[in-house]
Amino acid sequence: MAQIIIAVIAGIVVGVILMWIAGKMGLDRNKEKSQGIIDEANSKAETMIRQANLDGKQQVYEMKLQAEKEIKDQKDKIQLTENTLLRREDSLNFREENLRTQESKLTDKEKLVDSKLANLSKKEDELQEKIDNQVCVLEQVAHLSQEDAKKELMELVEKKTESEIATYLRDRQEEAETTASDYARNAIALAIQRYSQDEVIERTVSTVTLPSEEMKGRIIGREGRNIRAIEQATGVDLIIDDTPDVITVSCFDPIRREIARQSLEILMKDGRIQPGRIEEVINKVTKELDETIFKIGNETVYKLGIGKMNRELIRLVGRLRFRYSYGQNGLEHSIEVANFAGMMAAELGLNQVLAKRAGLLHDIGKAVDFEQEGSHVELGAKFAKKYGENPIIVNAIESHHGDTEATDIIAVLVAAADTISAARPGARYESMEGYIERLENLEKIATSFDGVEKAFAIQAGREIRIMVQPEKIDDITMVKVAHDIREKIENELTYPGQIKVTLIREVRVQELAK
Repeated sequence: MAQIIIAVIAGIVVGVILMWIAGKMGLDRNKEKSQGIIDEANSKAETMIRQANLDGKQQVYEMKLQAEKEIKDQKDKIQLTENTLLRREDSLNFREENLRTQESKLTDKEKLVDSKLANLSKKEDELQEKIDNQVCVLEQVAHLSQEDAKKELMELVEKKTESEIATYLRDRQEEAETTASDYARNAIALAIQRYSQDEVIERTVSTVTLPSEEMKGRIIGREGRNIRAIEQATGVDLIIDDTPDVITVSCFDPIRREIARQSLEILMKDGRIQPGRIEEVINKVTKELDETIFKIGNETVYKLGIGKMNRELIRLVGRLRFRYSYGQNGLEHSIEVANFAGMMAAELGLNQVLAKRAGLLHDIGKAVDFEQEGSHVELGAKFAKKYGENPIIVNAIESHHGDTEATDIIAVLVAAADTISAARPGARYESMEGYIERLENLEKIATSFDGVEKAFAIQAGREIRIMVQPEKIDDITMVKVAHDIREKIENELTYPGQIKVTLIREVRVQELAK
């Protein structure tokens, strides 16, 4: 047993010794490998260090060259800037020297001017003294004071100026008549030639023809109930007199008069005339007439080709179909004015659509002037503004009778077209009283001027011939007097067309031989 234990211990000792020997031998081999690796690393490190040194030296050299180049460029720029500054300094010095020289010259000139001003002031005083002395001598010689001489001189200048003004007015008037009048005449003549319209005057229908005298009694009804029902429903007055087969419809409102006329015709055809039927027919006619009015207005706007228009304005245009002025139908007159204004605008190169629209709406106030307060001009301008019409159209409405100054040439064309339509032969009729009053006023205006001896209105008031006193009005002053008479006629009278003003100056010298 002890031998086994000894043998085991001996085996362990031998194993340990063998292991130690083997480990030492492996360690030596590792040391040799490690040393080899270290040596190889040192060799590579030395190689890298040498390469890095070479690269560093190369970079340093290149950086040095770059720095030297930049330094050289900077030195060149500095040298160039320095040279430029030196040249500018020389230029400034040269300018400064010139300024000093000029300043010195200006100072010398200023002294010379001051000296001359002082000398002139002295001479002016001496001259004024001589003038005063001469004035005194002239006053003593002429026996006139200075104020009297000034007054006499001003009178001479005023007379000469008045003569020159009259001559200038005559020359300008002849020139204006030669150019503007011819061109305006041509434009108006072309418009009239191009426009074709019937010359028939449409007058207010104020009577209704009856089929028989018996119908008068049926219209009056028992105890007058039928006629009262008609008058109450329509707002008109029915005049039934001894005139055979005729009833007169009287009313200021043309729409109501038209409703009454159409209602009477329907009732007479129907034969049933009683209050209930009367009210039914009148309501039906009123509704149909309202539709007819809008249709007429819409067709008018469409035919004229003036674009879209507010429905209420269209309705007012249609109402003009039943409005008359001096026997001339309001709608036909407005259509004529629209066409004339459009044609003249086309000749002048203006907006033709705007001119036609202004011409159609120029009398739009007449559609309601029998219902509302105010003139047709005021009412028309109010409606045009209310429904957003162009300011030029508003001005054309306001100025076509001269109530307001025209601000656009289209407004002038509308006024001219309105005059053409109203003054054409057969367009309107005028009462004898108004005609005689217009002639009297025309002669009264002419005789109100100093130096006018007699005045005669001829050619139905389209010309006035004036006899002047030759000792008070000379040939040159006649031009000014004719101009003043024309302006007064335009400002104070209302008349169709144009009025020619002719002044006649006659000097007669007679001797009797015995």
